[in-house]
Amino acid sequence: MIDSRTVEVVTDWVWGWALSRGTPDPVREHDGYRIDVGLPEHRVRYVLPDPRSAGPRAAGLSEPGTWLKVCGAPELVRLSPEWTIGAPEHLMSIELDALPLITPPDPYTVELLGTGDVRDAVVRTTDGGCAAKGRVVVRGRAAVIDVVETDPAHRRRGLGSVVMAELSRAAADRGAVRAVLVATEAGRALYEKLGWTPESPITAAHLAA
Repeated sequence: MIDSRTVEVVTDWVWGWALSRGTPDPVREHDGYRIDVGLPEHRVRYVLPDPRSAGPRAAGLSEPGTWLKVCGAPELVRLSPEWTIGAPEHLMSIELDALPLITPPDPYTVELLGTGDVRDAVVRTTDGGCAAKGRVVVRGRAAVIDVVETDPAHRRRGLGSVVMAELSRAAADRGAVRAVLVATEAGRALYEKLGWTPESPITAAHLAA
């Protein structure tokens, strides 16, 4: 049986991701959620909290540009060979209390853009260029952090931590008590240092377009 906590965190992430990416609302399915992304190489994605659902769900899918995001390690996700398995990912969360303020190092500055429940944090260079950025979406008491990236020329300067702190504080200011995200293997190390907790491994798979 899948832990209710995992289902709750997955639900938070699915809705926030859809809001962040501007897709239609997620559709509840018997085994998880469907998001109609609508891009040529990413037509639709299914998010499945139970890895045992992956095989049965995949058996009925054949259209290129179909994606699966499954809570579970790759060895638990049984798919046929036509599915391409992606690099490991991690569903993570953090409680938004006692958040530290992280000041960007000289000569960088950070600004918060947008209004309402969708906000973007951007770390600027002295000439106004973007050195690092990320987005947070608040839905009720949960927030989702998305599209966090640092320009390769500005890495290893703590800018990712600056972005995460700014987004987390913006979410707390909007009433969120928990934030969730899906991290890459490299991102997981940074987020754990910032106090984030792994909730589940995520296996991503797709049918190539």
